[in-house]
Amino acid sequence: MRKIDQFFAEYGESHKNHTNKLIHWICVPLIFWTILGFISLIPAPHFCFPYFGCISIASIIALLLVSIFYFRLSWRTGLIMIFIMLIMEHLVYFINVKFEHQSWIFFFVVFVISWIGQFYGHKIEGKKPSFLKDVQFLLIGPIWLLHFILKKLHLKY
Repeated sequence: MRKIDQFFAEYGESHKNHTNKLIHWICVPLIFWTILGFISLIPAPHFCFPYFGCISIASIIALLLVSIFYFRLSWRTGLIMIFIMLIMEHLVYFINVKFEHQSWIFFFVVFVISWIGQFYGHKIEGKKPSFLKDVQFLLIGPIWLLHFILKKLHLKY
C-alpha cells in the first residue's frame, strides 16, 4: 500500500461521521488558508506579479516546503496542491490589501472559528483529531478532501 493511502486510511478512521466530514469540508480549507495568511504577514521581501498580486518570500518558502511533502506522497497531488495554494495565496493577498494592517484580525477570527468547528466535529465523531497522534495529519487533511474530489472525477491521486 502506498504511503498516501496509509495516511488516508488512518485519517479516515476518525472521520466517518457525516456531520464531522461536512464540518471538515468547510473548516480544513479555511484553516489551511488562514495559516497561509499568517505566513504572508511575516515581514519579508515581496514579489509582485501581474494579475496575481504579491507574495512574500516567507510564503514562497512555506509553499515549497509543503509542496515537497505532497510531492513525496504523490506527484499529481503535489501539482494540484500547488495550484490550490496559489489560488489561496491570491485570496490572502486580496484580504491583506482590503484590510491592510488589520488583516491578521480577519485571519485570526476565521482560524479560531474553524478550529472550534473542527473540535466540535470530533466531539460528534467521538474520536480525537488525527493530528494529536501525528502532526503530519495537519497536512493530510487538505489532500484527504482533495482525494474525494479526484475519485469523483475518476482521476488518480
